[in-house]
Parts: sequence; C-alpha cells; structure tokens
Amino acid sequence: MWRCLLLVMLLAACAQGPEADVPSISQARSLGAEWALVNEQANAGKLTATYVAAMRKSIRQQLKTCATSLTQPKSAYGDEIAALLAAPDSASPALLRNHADKLKRIEDSLESD
Repeated sequence: MWRCLLLVMLLAACAQGPEADVPSISQARSLGAEWALVNEQANAGKLTATYVAAMRKSIRQQLKTCATSLTQPKSAYGDEIAALLAAPDSASPALLRNHADKLKRIEDSLESD
C-alpha cells in the first residue's frame, strides 16, 4: 500500500513545473502565430471585419486559458503569454510572431531537457 502511495506522490511531483506547462506553451505559441496570420491577412484586405473580430476574440480567450493553466505563471513563458494578452487586437504580425518565436525556443528547450 505504501509503495503505491509513494509512487503516486512521485508521479505527481514529476508533473509539476515547466515540463508540465509544455502543452500550454505550445498552444500559446500556435495561437500567437495564428493571430499574426489573421492580422497579416486583415491588413492585406483579404478577410472580413466580422471574421477578424471573431478570430481575435477566440484567440484571446484561448490565450487566457493557457495563461491560467500554467503551473509557473511567473516565468519567461508566462511573461510571453502575458505579453501576447496585453497586445492590442491589431498588433503587428511581426510583434506577434516575435512572441510566438520566443515561446517556440522555450518549448524546444523544455522538450530537450
């Protein structure tokens, strides 16, 4: 009985920290890149205003979910997700891609550990 309890406690401890946040980091990175693409296409006049508004709202809601699911919100990746959330809806695609690229580097470093 004690061995099972110890194993469960060890597994729970392993699931904490930055490695546990990789799925949220990955999703936030993808959302930042998607937002950049939406803004790029919107700036080129290729999307309707209704579609752009709906996409931005959806992306922002999903980013909020990513941010609240982090086990370590006060981290480099937490700061990048917060920066995405602080960006205006019409943020430049370059700014959004910059945050997405930083998240990608963090994601890659956590996956290689």
